[in-house]
Amino acid sequence: MTDRITVLVTSEPIDVTSHEQAVADRAAGAVVSFAGVVRDHDGGRGVVELEYEGHPSAGDILAEIAAEIAAEPAVHALAVSHRVGRLEIGDVALAAAISTSHRADAFQLCARLVDEVKARLPVWKRQVFTDGEEEWVNCP
Repeated sequence: MTDRITVLVTSEPIDVTSHEQAVADRAAGAVVSFAGVVRDHDGGRGVVELEYEGHPSAGDILAEIAAEIAAEPAVHALAVSHRVGRLEIGDVALAAAISTSHRADAFQLCARLVDEVKARLPVWKRQVFTDGEEEWVNCP
């Protein structure tokens, strides 16, 4: 298991480049990163803003997910962050980066990391549409 894990749940803007730098490793032949960006539409409706609200356990759950992925022998380093609070169109809501020796591992493990975060992280999203209506997504 790698001990080079960076995890953050924050209300501050997220920089994907800093995630890539955090996983840099001389033994790595691949660094794959992901930026989940706030888009201006959902389900055929225009979106003007998002707000993410996280459960107090969100940081612990994110660290748990990161540790599970980092335990894979191919991982040299891993960094993942999720933003909470009000976000504008174009803001990064989720950033992830993984370094491995080979590209196939890096792509597969970064995708798995993002999928696990989306499935398990206790963060709820409020979308505000162009017509003024809003909805909460991923609420229990």
